Amino acid sequence: MPKIDVAALPKQTGAGYPPPFDAPCADRVRQRLGDAGGLADLGVNLMRLPPGNWSSQRHWHTAEDEFVYVLEGELTLVEDDGETLLRAGDCAAFPKNTGNGHHLINRSAATAVYLELGTRAPEDVTTCSDIDMMSTNADGRFVHKDGTPYSER
Repeated sequence: MPKIDVAALPKQTGAGYPPPFDAPCADRVRQRLGDAGGLADLGVNLMRLPPGNWSSQRHWHTAEDEFVYVLEGELTLVEDDGETLLRAGDCAAFPKNTGNGHHLINRSAATAVYLELGTRAPEDVTTCSDIDMMSTNADGRFVHKDGTPYSER
């Protein structure tokens, strides 16, 4: 297996959500390790989350499992049952189709670094728990929960 030069990988800042839903994630940084290694069925991302930022909108997947492992810093995991503090060495798993929306918030004073892993199911639908938004892997567009594209309202 060829070594991946992480330092040479592009850094993607922010999230692809439509405004104003992109604002809480504006400064997060993602490096796509799985893509760099040629993985087709597993996404692996090195994430940097500055203080005050969210990993994503709170969401759940119909057909994708997710896993996070904290490498540095401290994050607050927010899910349906409440909040849990995650520190370096802690991890969390999110099985597909549970309906348990989740995301991470950095409420500390330092940037947190974590690995984000997930399966890449073409039939997956991501549903946001707290806002009227969802998306599918089939086209990647963000739409209202009734299917109306954001550009049409």
